[in-house]
Amino acid sequence: MIFRPLLVFVLAGLVLGGCAANPVTGKQNFVMMSEAQEMALGQQASEQIAQQMSMLKDPKLQAYVQRIGTQLANKSHRSGIPYQFNVVDSPDINAFALPGGHIYINRGLLIYLNSEAQMAAVLGHEIGHVTARHGVRQQSIAMGTGLIGQLITIGTGMPAAGDLSNMLGTAMVRGYGRDMELEADGLGAEYLARTGYRPEAVLDVIGALKNQDTYSSQKAAAQGKQVESYHGLFSTHPTHDQRLQQVVAQAQGLTTGDAQRVGRDDYLQMLDGMIYGDSPEQGIVRGQRFLHTELNMVLDYPKGWVILNRPDVLLAHTPDEQGFIALTMENLSNTNVSAEELLRARVGKQRLTQDLAFSGTGYKGFTATIPGDNARRVAAIVRGKQAFLFIGAFRGRGPLELYDEQFVQTIRSFRPLTAADKKNAQPMRIRLVRARQGDTYAKLAKGSPLGDEAEARLRLLNAQWPEGQPKAGQWLKVVR
Repeated sequence: MIFRPLLVFVLAGLVLGGCAANPVTGKQNFVMMSEAQEMALGQQASEQIAQQMSMLKDPKLQAYVQRIGTQLANKSHRSGIPYQFNVVDSPDINAFALPGGHIYINRGLLIYLNSEAQMAAVLGHEIGHVTARHGVRQQSIAMGTGLIGQLITIGTGMPAAGDLSNMLGTAMVRGYGRDMELEADGLGAEYLARTGYRPEAVLDVIGALKNQDTYSSQKAAAQGKQVESYHGLFSTHPTHDQRLQQVVAQAQGLTTGDAQRVGRDDYLQMLDGMIYGDSPEQGIVRGQRFLHTELNMVLDYPKGWVILNRPDVLLAHTPDEQGFIALTMENLSNTNVSAEELLRARVGKQRLTQDLAFSGTGYKGFTATIPGDNARRVAAIVRGKQAFLFIGAFRGRGPLELYDEQFVQTIRSFRPLTAADKKNAQPMRIRLVRARQGDTYAKLAKGSPLGDEAEARLRLLNAQWPEGQPKAGQWLKVVR
């Protein structure tokens, strides 16, 4: 007990010593790093992002996004830091910001926007996270509560106290999320107004993304799946939210002149030809088949299995999400290693049973099972300097035989692409067309590669979901 006054004194010093003025509000916020440290943290994180994510190879579009983002950043509360805007080659509908001004927007989000003003609203929102130092503040809270937990544990001799403080710290971080997102929306609207855009573009974006989220959620629910959506208030708050309406209204008072930038046609022209969905660099999913032109490989998955193509792993699971098979790839320095030698090296001292060597055009493979309560199917395929490593597993405890035959079928389906495969592996692309008199989305959907989803997806792409129809002369996004 005699240590508690000292503990309180130390905690007070920690909190007071970690305060700094918010660049936006001027109020004192709890932070534990300088601006120089923030820049270093953002640079380090951006280098990791570069290793994990591919940037879109479209210099014209990248320059366009950088130009609009820079214009907004120049009107922000932290115009002196170097902002870098990047388009990520991902079909996911998302955007995010790192400390220090590194901002990313996925092409999957860009194609669902319909004007330069809407893109500016997303970029402005992410700039708001940087100017208000949201990433730094959350990092500081996490660091601070961890240190506080350690001090409480030392001062009281009660490990539970440290655990409790960590729980509270986690709650504080999560609790900040809602307010920070609203603050970023307000700042984004303010930067839009100062740059000559309609602040209401924030609401337009929220409405479009909310429609996309609703449609995807309905579709996922019908299939018994979960859906990932864009972070923040853009996905969780309705456009009629009172606080959101207030921050947008406040920004409207900052607009100058009658002419406000929209940039619909210019923006849509930038999207013409953009890949929709998977890209060849990441591999293409067509039904139950995965095709990768650069790796010259094809895999076939059992009917009903869900294929998830991620930058670091190709994952597939059974409809009930109980069985999983994952594929990773690596480059070999020793081209003389056999598939069996490689697999045994990767599993270490674990025992292998039911081993089987197999081969195909240009490659050799080896597969086996790791027995036990959590038995797994593993395999390696070696082709020149390329190695493809598989692991199949299931949730909980149970016989591997429930899924093993399907695991083996998937692994043994590995083969190089045929001429027909290469044609099928061509990506879908956004194309612009002028709506003609009498056009409907049902007509435009006929023959679309989007299949049964075509009519709904075309409405979503053109901000006319769920029942809108095109107007004659209007530029429309279609998928071909």
